[in-house]
Amino acid sequence: MIRRLLPSDFDHILAVVNDAAQAYKGTIPADRWKEPYMPSEELRKEDEDGVEFYGWKENGVLIGVMGMQHVRDVTLIRHAYVLTSRQKEGVGEKLLNHLLSLTRTSDVLVGTWETAWWAVRFYQKHGFRLVSKEDKNRLLRKYWSIPERQVETSVVLKLTH
Repeated sequence: MIRRLLPSDFDHILAVVNDAAQAYKGTIPADRWKEPYMPSEELRKEDEDGVEFYGWKENGVLIGVMGMQHVRDVTLIRHAYVLTSRQKEGVGEKLLNHLLSLTRTSDVLVGTWETAWWAVRFYQKHGFRLVSKEDKNRLLRKYWSIPERQVETSVVLKLTH
């Protein structure tokens, strides 16, 4: 079941993110990896910046999370994670489809690590297309608040209708 996550879900969101993010270890640039991957202060900041988190729960257990953030004239898909033990079961697809049904803008963007080929492929499978390097740099600087090093090592995909 998908529902908007509440402040009471905070620790569970962190647990899902940090479990699933282990896939990035050794894949993303070493200078971008940290333990935990998402500290609690970072999740609080994302919430304060307007990221709305949704989750897939089964038997009271949070299995997957995905956020969306309305920034100016676009919708950003943010922080898409499914527990390692529950990946490849369609949870991410269900969450993405749910969030896409809630978007209020015509442009939907997602950013991910350039070397996270599985994430790029997931979004491409669901109608997103990689933008050019020039557009990627412009979009990341305009709509995200990330360090320049992350801009250098990321890609942006745009939903094509």
